[in-house]
Amino acid sequence: MQNDHICEWLPQKQDFLHILLELEAPPVPQICKKCQRDGVYRCPDCMHQPLLCTNCCCTMHEAHPFHRIQQWTGVFFEDSALHMTGLQLHLGHGGALCPSASMNEPAPLSNPSVTDDGEWEDMDNIPCHLQLPVGSKYLTIVDVMGVHFVLVQACQCPNADSFHMQLFQAKLCPSTFEKPSMAFTFSVLDDFLRDNVECGTSGMNYYNKLCQVTSNVFPHLVVDRYWELLWVAQQWCLLKLLKWSSFKDNKNCSNKGDLAIFCMACPQPGINVSTTGNLDHWKYTRTVVMDGNFKVEQMHERRPDNQVWLMDGRGFMVTNPPYQSYLKATPHITEKSACNNHKVISQANASCGKLNSTGVGATACAWHGCFYPHSVVDFQKGERQLNMDYSLAHALSYNMTRINNVLCFYDINCTYMKNLWWHVDSSDFLHIPLSMKIMAGIGMWHVHGHKKECYTRYSPLFIKGSGWVDGEIIETLWSTLNIVSASTRGMTSLHCQELLDFQMNDSNFMKMIQMGMDVQG
Repeated sequence: MQNDHICEWLPQKQDFLHILLELEAPPVPQICKKCQRDGVYRCPDCMHQPLLCTNCCCTMHEAHPFHRIQQWTGVFFEDSALHMTGLQLHLGHGGALCPSASMNEPAPLSNPSVTDDGEWEDMDNIPCHLQLPVGSKYLTIVDVMGVHFVLVQACQCPNADSFHMQLFQAKLCPSTFEKPSMAFTFSVLDDFLRDNVECGTSGMNYYNKLCQVTSNVFPHLVVDRYWELLWVAQQWCLLKLLKWSSFKDNKNCSNKGDLAIFCMACPQPGINVSTTGNLDHWKYTRTVVMDGNFKVEQMHERRPDNQVWLMDGRGFMVTNPPYQSYLKATPHITEKSACNNHKVISQANASCGKLNSTGVGATACAWHGCFYPHSVVDFQKGERQLNMDYSLAHALSYNMTRINNVLCFYDINCTYMKNLWWHVDSSDFLHIPLSMKIMAGIGMWHVHGHKKECYTRYSPLFIKGSGWVDGEIIETLWSTLNIVSASTRGMTSLHCQELLDFQMNDSNFMKMIQMGMDVQG
């Protein structure tokens, strides 16, 4: 128990504190452990923290250029930086100096006085290790260990790649391509994605954390590269998805939902089910569940036309231009429910002037809780049937060749299913095969809010072939998206779509790797 652990720790508290204070004191004698010269630097990021002279500290960190070091002042250790020891980062040739490089390279400056963009006016109040050195060869590099200034020497061979490609080959993602002045390490971009997926950390909060790592005393003086982090993170997300989906280039990724992971247990002809057998058997029935989420909001954009879409329709969100055309061509018809007064129906036409999107609607696998690729739509007002029609139609077109039996769960199926086929027949944007048989169901939790007649007709307990399923699994999926809902509110449409696609892809991946555990359990 936690209290037992604390009770065991309390008698040893003073010993732990004594060791912690001893680690802050310099070793005696104060000499370099490598060459026996006077030592002035130590590295808290290294497991062992011996004092090192300037040359040994520089040599020791050639393979670890993003460690944070401290310098002994004679009284205490103060924060320093490796670029002040003369450390250089060489691109190409395995980190060695390029044989074609000029030998007259400028020496690193340990006490700079100006920056590249004039961010700091009073340089006397800025610690030296936080000042951007003078010189075009210095790059601002952001790593999980903070913000660094590194003297970067490019390969000068005749057949060498351009500077920004050399940086990428060194696992440094540049923020610009013409004379790049800063870059992000692959590790910090991966760490940001992990924090965003698991903790819902926004870009602002994550960069503030990096500023604290760089200097916990003067985090407000660390150079601001927040916007660059957002730009590069967008590119990194797309590159990771292309890599995970085995696409060598973006040209081959042209189909809807190409970058999305789907349920490996649901029947998919040509993937996990033979295309030659009889697929009308009940065991090949697709069981889906639909629902809406009003936590994932998005405000109106300032410049909606000036946007570059990176993966529109390649993930879980539907392709934007056809969806907008569908919304313009399809009138909303207010449905009258013969059942109880459900909020989904009564507030379907409710609007909010400040919001471009009031939420999202999705279709998922009712057995395993995996979102369907290219089936997630955004709401303009409430949870209208025209939105959910578009989601369901695209979900039922994903790897459904020759599968004609579908069991669909939705909170208001008693009203929704009455006019579904009429909406499909009257629209040029909705396509569901006439041979497809859609059985309607209502989840076990929501069905008790309906009339008694709905319980006997739509409860999964009375639907033949439904199995032991509750039809409510999509409610558990919203919790992961709700974590990032605070971030999506102020994003552009394309950035919001990319973030939700990445979150839902991770949700499906976690469901997929745990399916075996669920079966064993």
